[in-house]
Amino acid sequence: MPTPAPSRAPRRPEPDADRAGRIAAAAVLALRLERDTYPKPGLVSHVDSGSHADMDAATFEASTVAIAPYFADLAAAGARDAPMSALRRIGIAAEAAMRDATGGVNTHRGAIFGLGLLCAAAGSFAGQPVGPGALGARVRLRYAAEIRDGPVLLHAAGARARRRHGVGGAPLEAASGFPNLYAVGLPALHRGRRLRPGDPEAARVETCLALIATLEDTNLLHRGGAAGYGFARAAAAGFIASGGVGQDGWRAAARAIHHAFVARRLSPGGAADLLAMTLFVDAVEAPRA
Repeated sequence: MPTPAPSRAPRRPEPDADRAGRIAAAAVLALRLERDTYPKPGLVSHVDSGSHADMDAATFEASTVAIAPYFADLAAAGARDAPMSALRRIGIAAEAAMRDATGGVNTHRGAIFGLGLLCAAAGSFAGQPVGPGALGARVRLRYAAEIRDGPVLLHAAGARARRRHGVGGAPLEAASGFPNLYAVGLPALHRGRRLRPGDPEAARVETCLALIATLEDTNLLHRGGAAGYGFARAAAAGFIASGGVGQDGWRAAARAIHHAFVARRLSPGGAADLLAMTLFVDAVEAPRA
């Protein structure tokens, strides 16, 4: 009687390249929509360069094109259940491509980190629906420990601000499953759509200002210290409390805040990154029934 062949575990299918490409396309669209949002206090947009002398909308477009393939790589890595160390290698390569495309300017380091993690999480749902809250929960469950224990760029502006001011910044936000994205960003996006139906830019402005009002943004702390950070959060909170984009003259009010940020050289880059992440999650996660 022939010896039965040893049983084998079912072979895991290769990651779906088309699906990884669709995830990357959603990430790229989110970055472009973030860039093309105005008024956006202190930040680069299609209208002006905000508080930045070394970058503009064209710089952001060059960077976006350069890093786009790496979002697909991250989605495919998520589909393979790749560990955080593998994601980190892809992220380092993406940052190098970004700097090559921009002449050394840091346009998207925060987005590569946060949006990259969300792309990996989306990739891990191959063949499964992605329900509300699923991406943040997947990042928290899969990667939180390695995010907290990962290498610290001691001389990076964000890391210095976290140490000096005792805030968690982007690593804590990601390790916690992006609580500000889900508790602040998405509700603000949906509120903005209700307040200004047919004006998607208004909904993005509402989201950006709501995030500035609540986020522990190390970019603000780095550029403005505690005083600038407090000013920025208070100005954004005042805009939202006054009705946000639902108030008469909302665009002029948001523009005035933008000019005040520029005068103080304030740039809430963390809120900009989280705006892009909010747009990505809104596009990828299934709506509630």
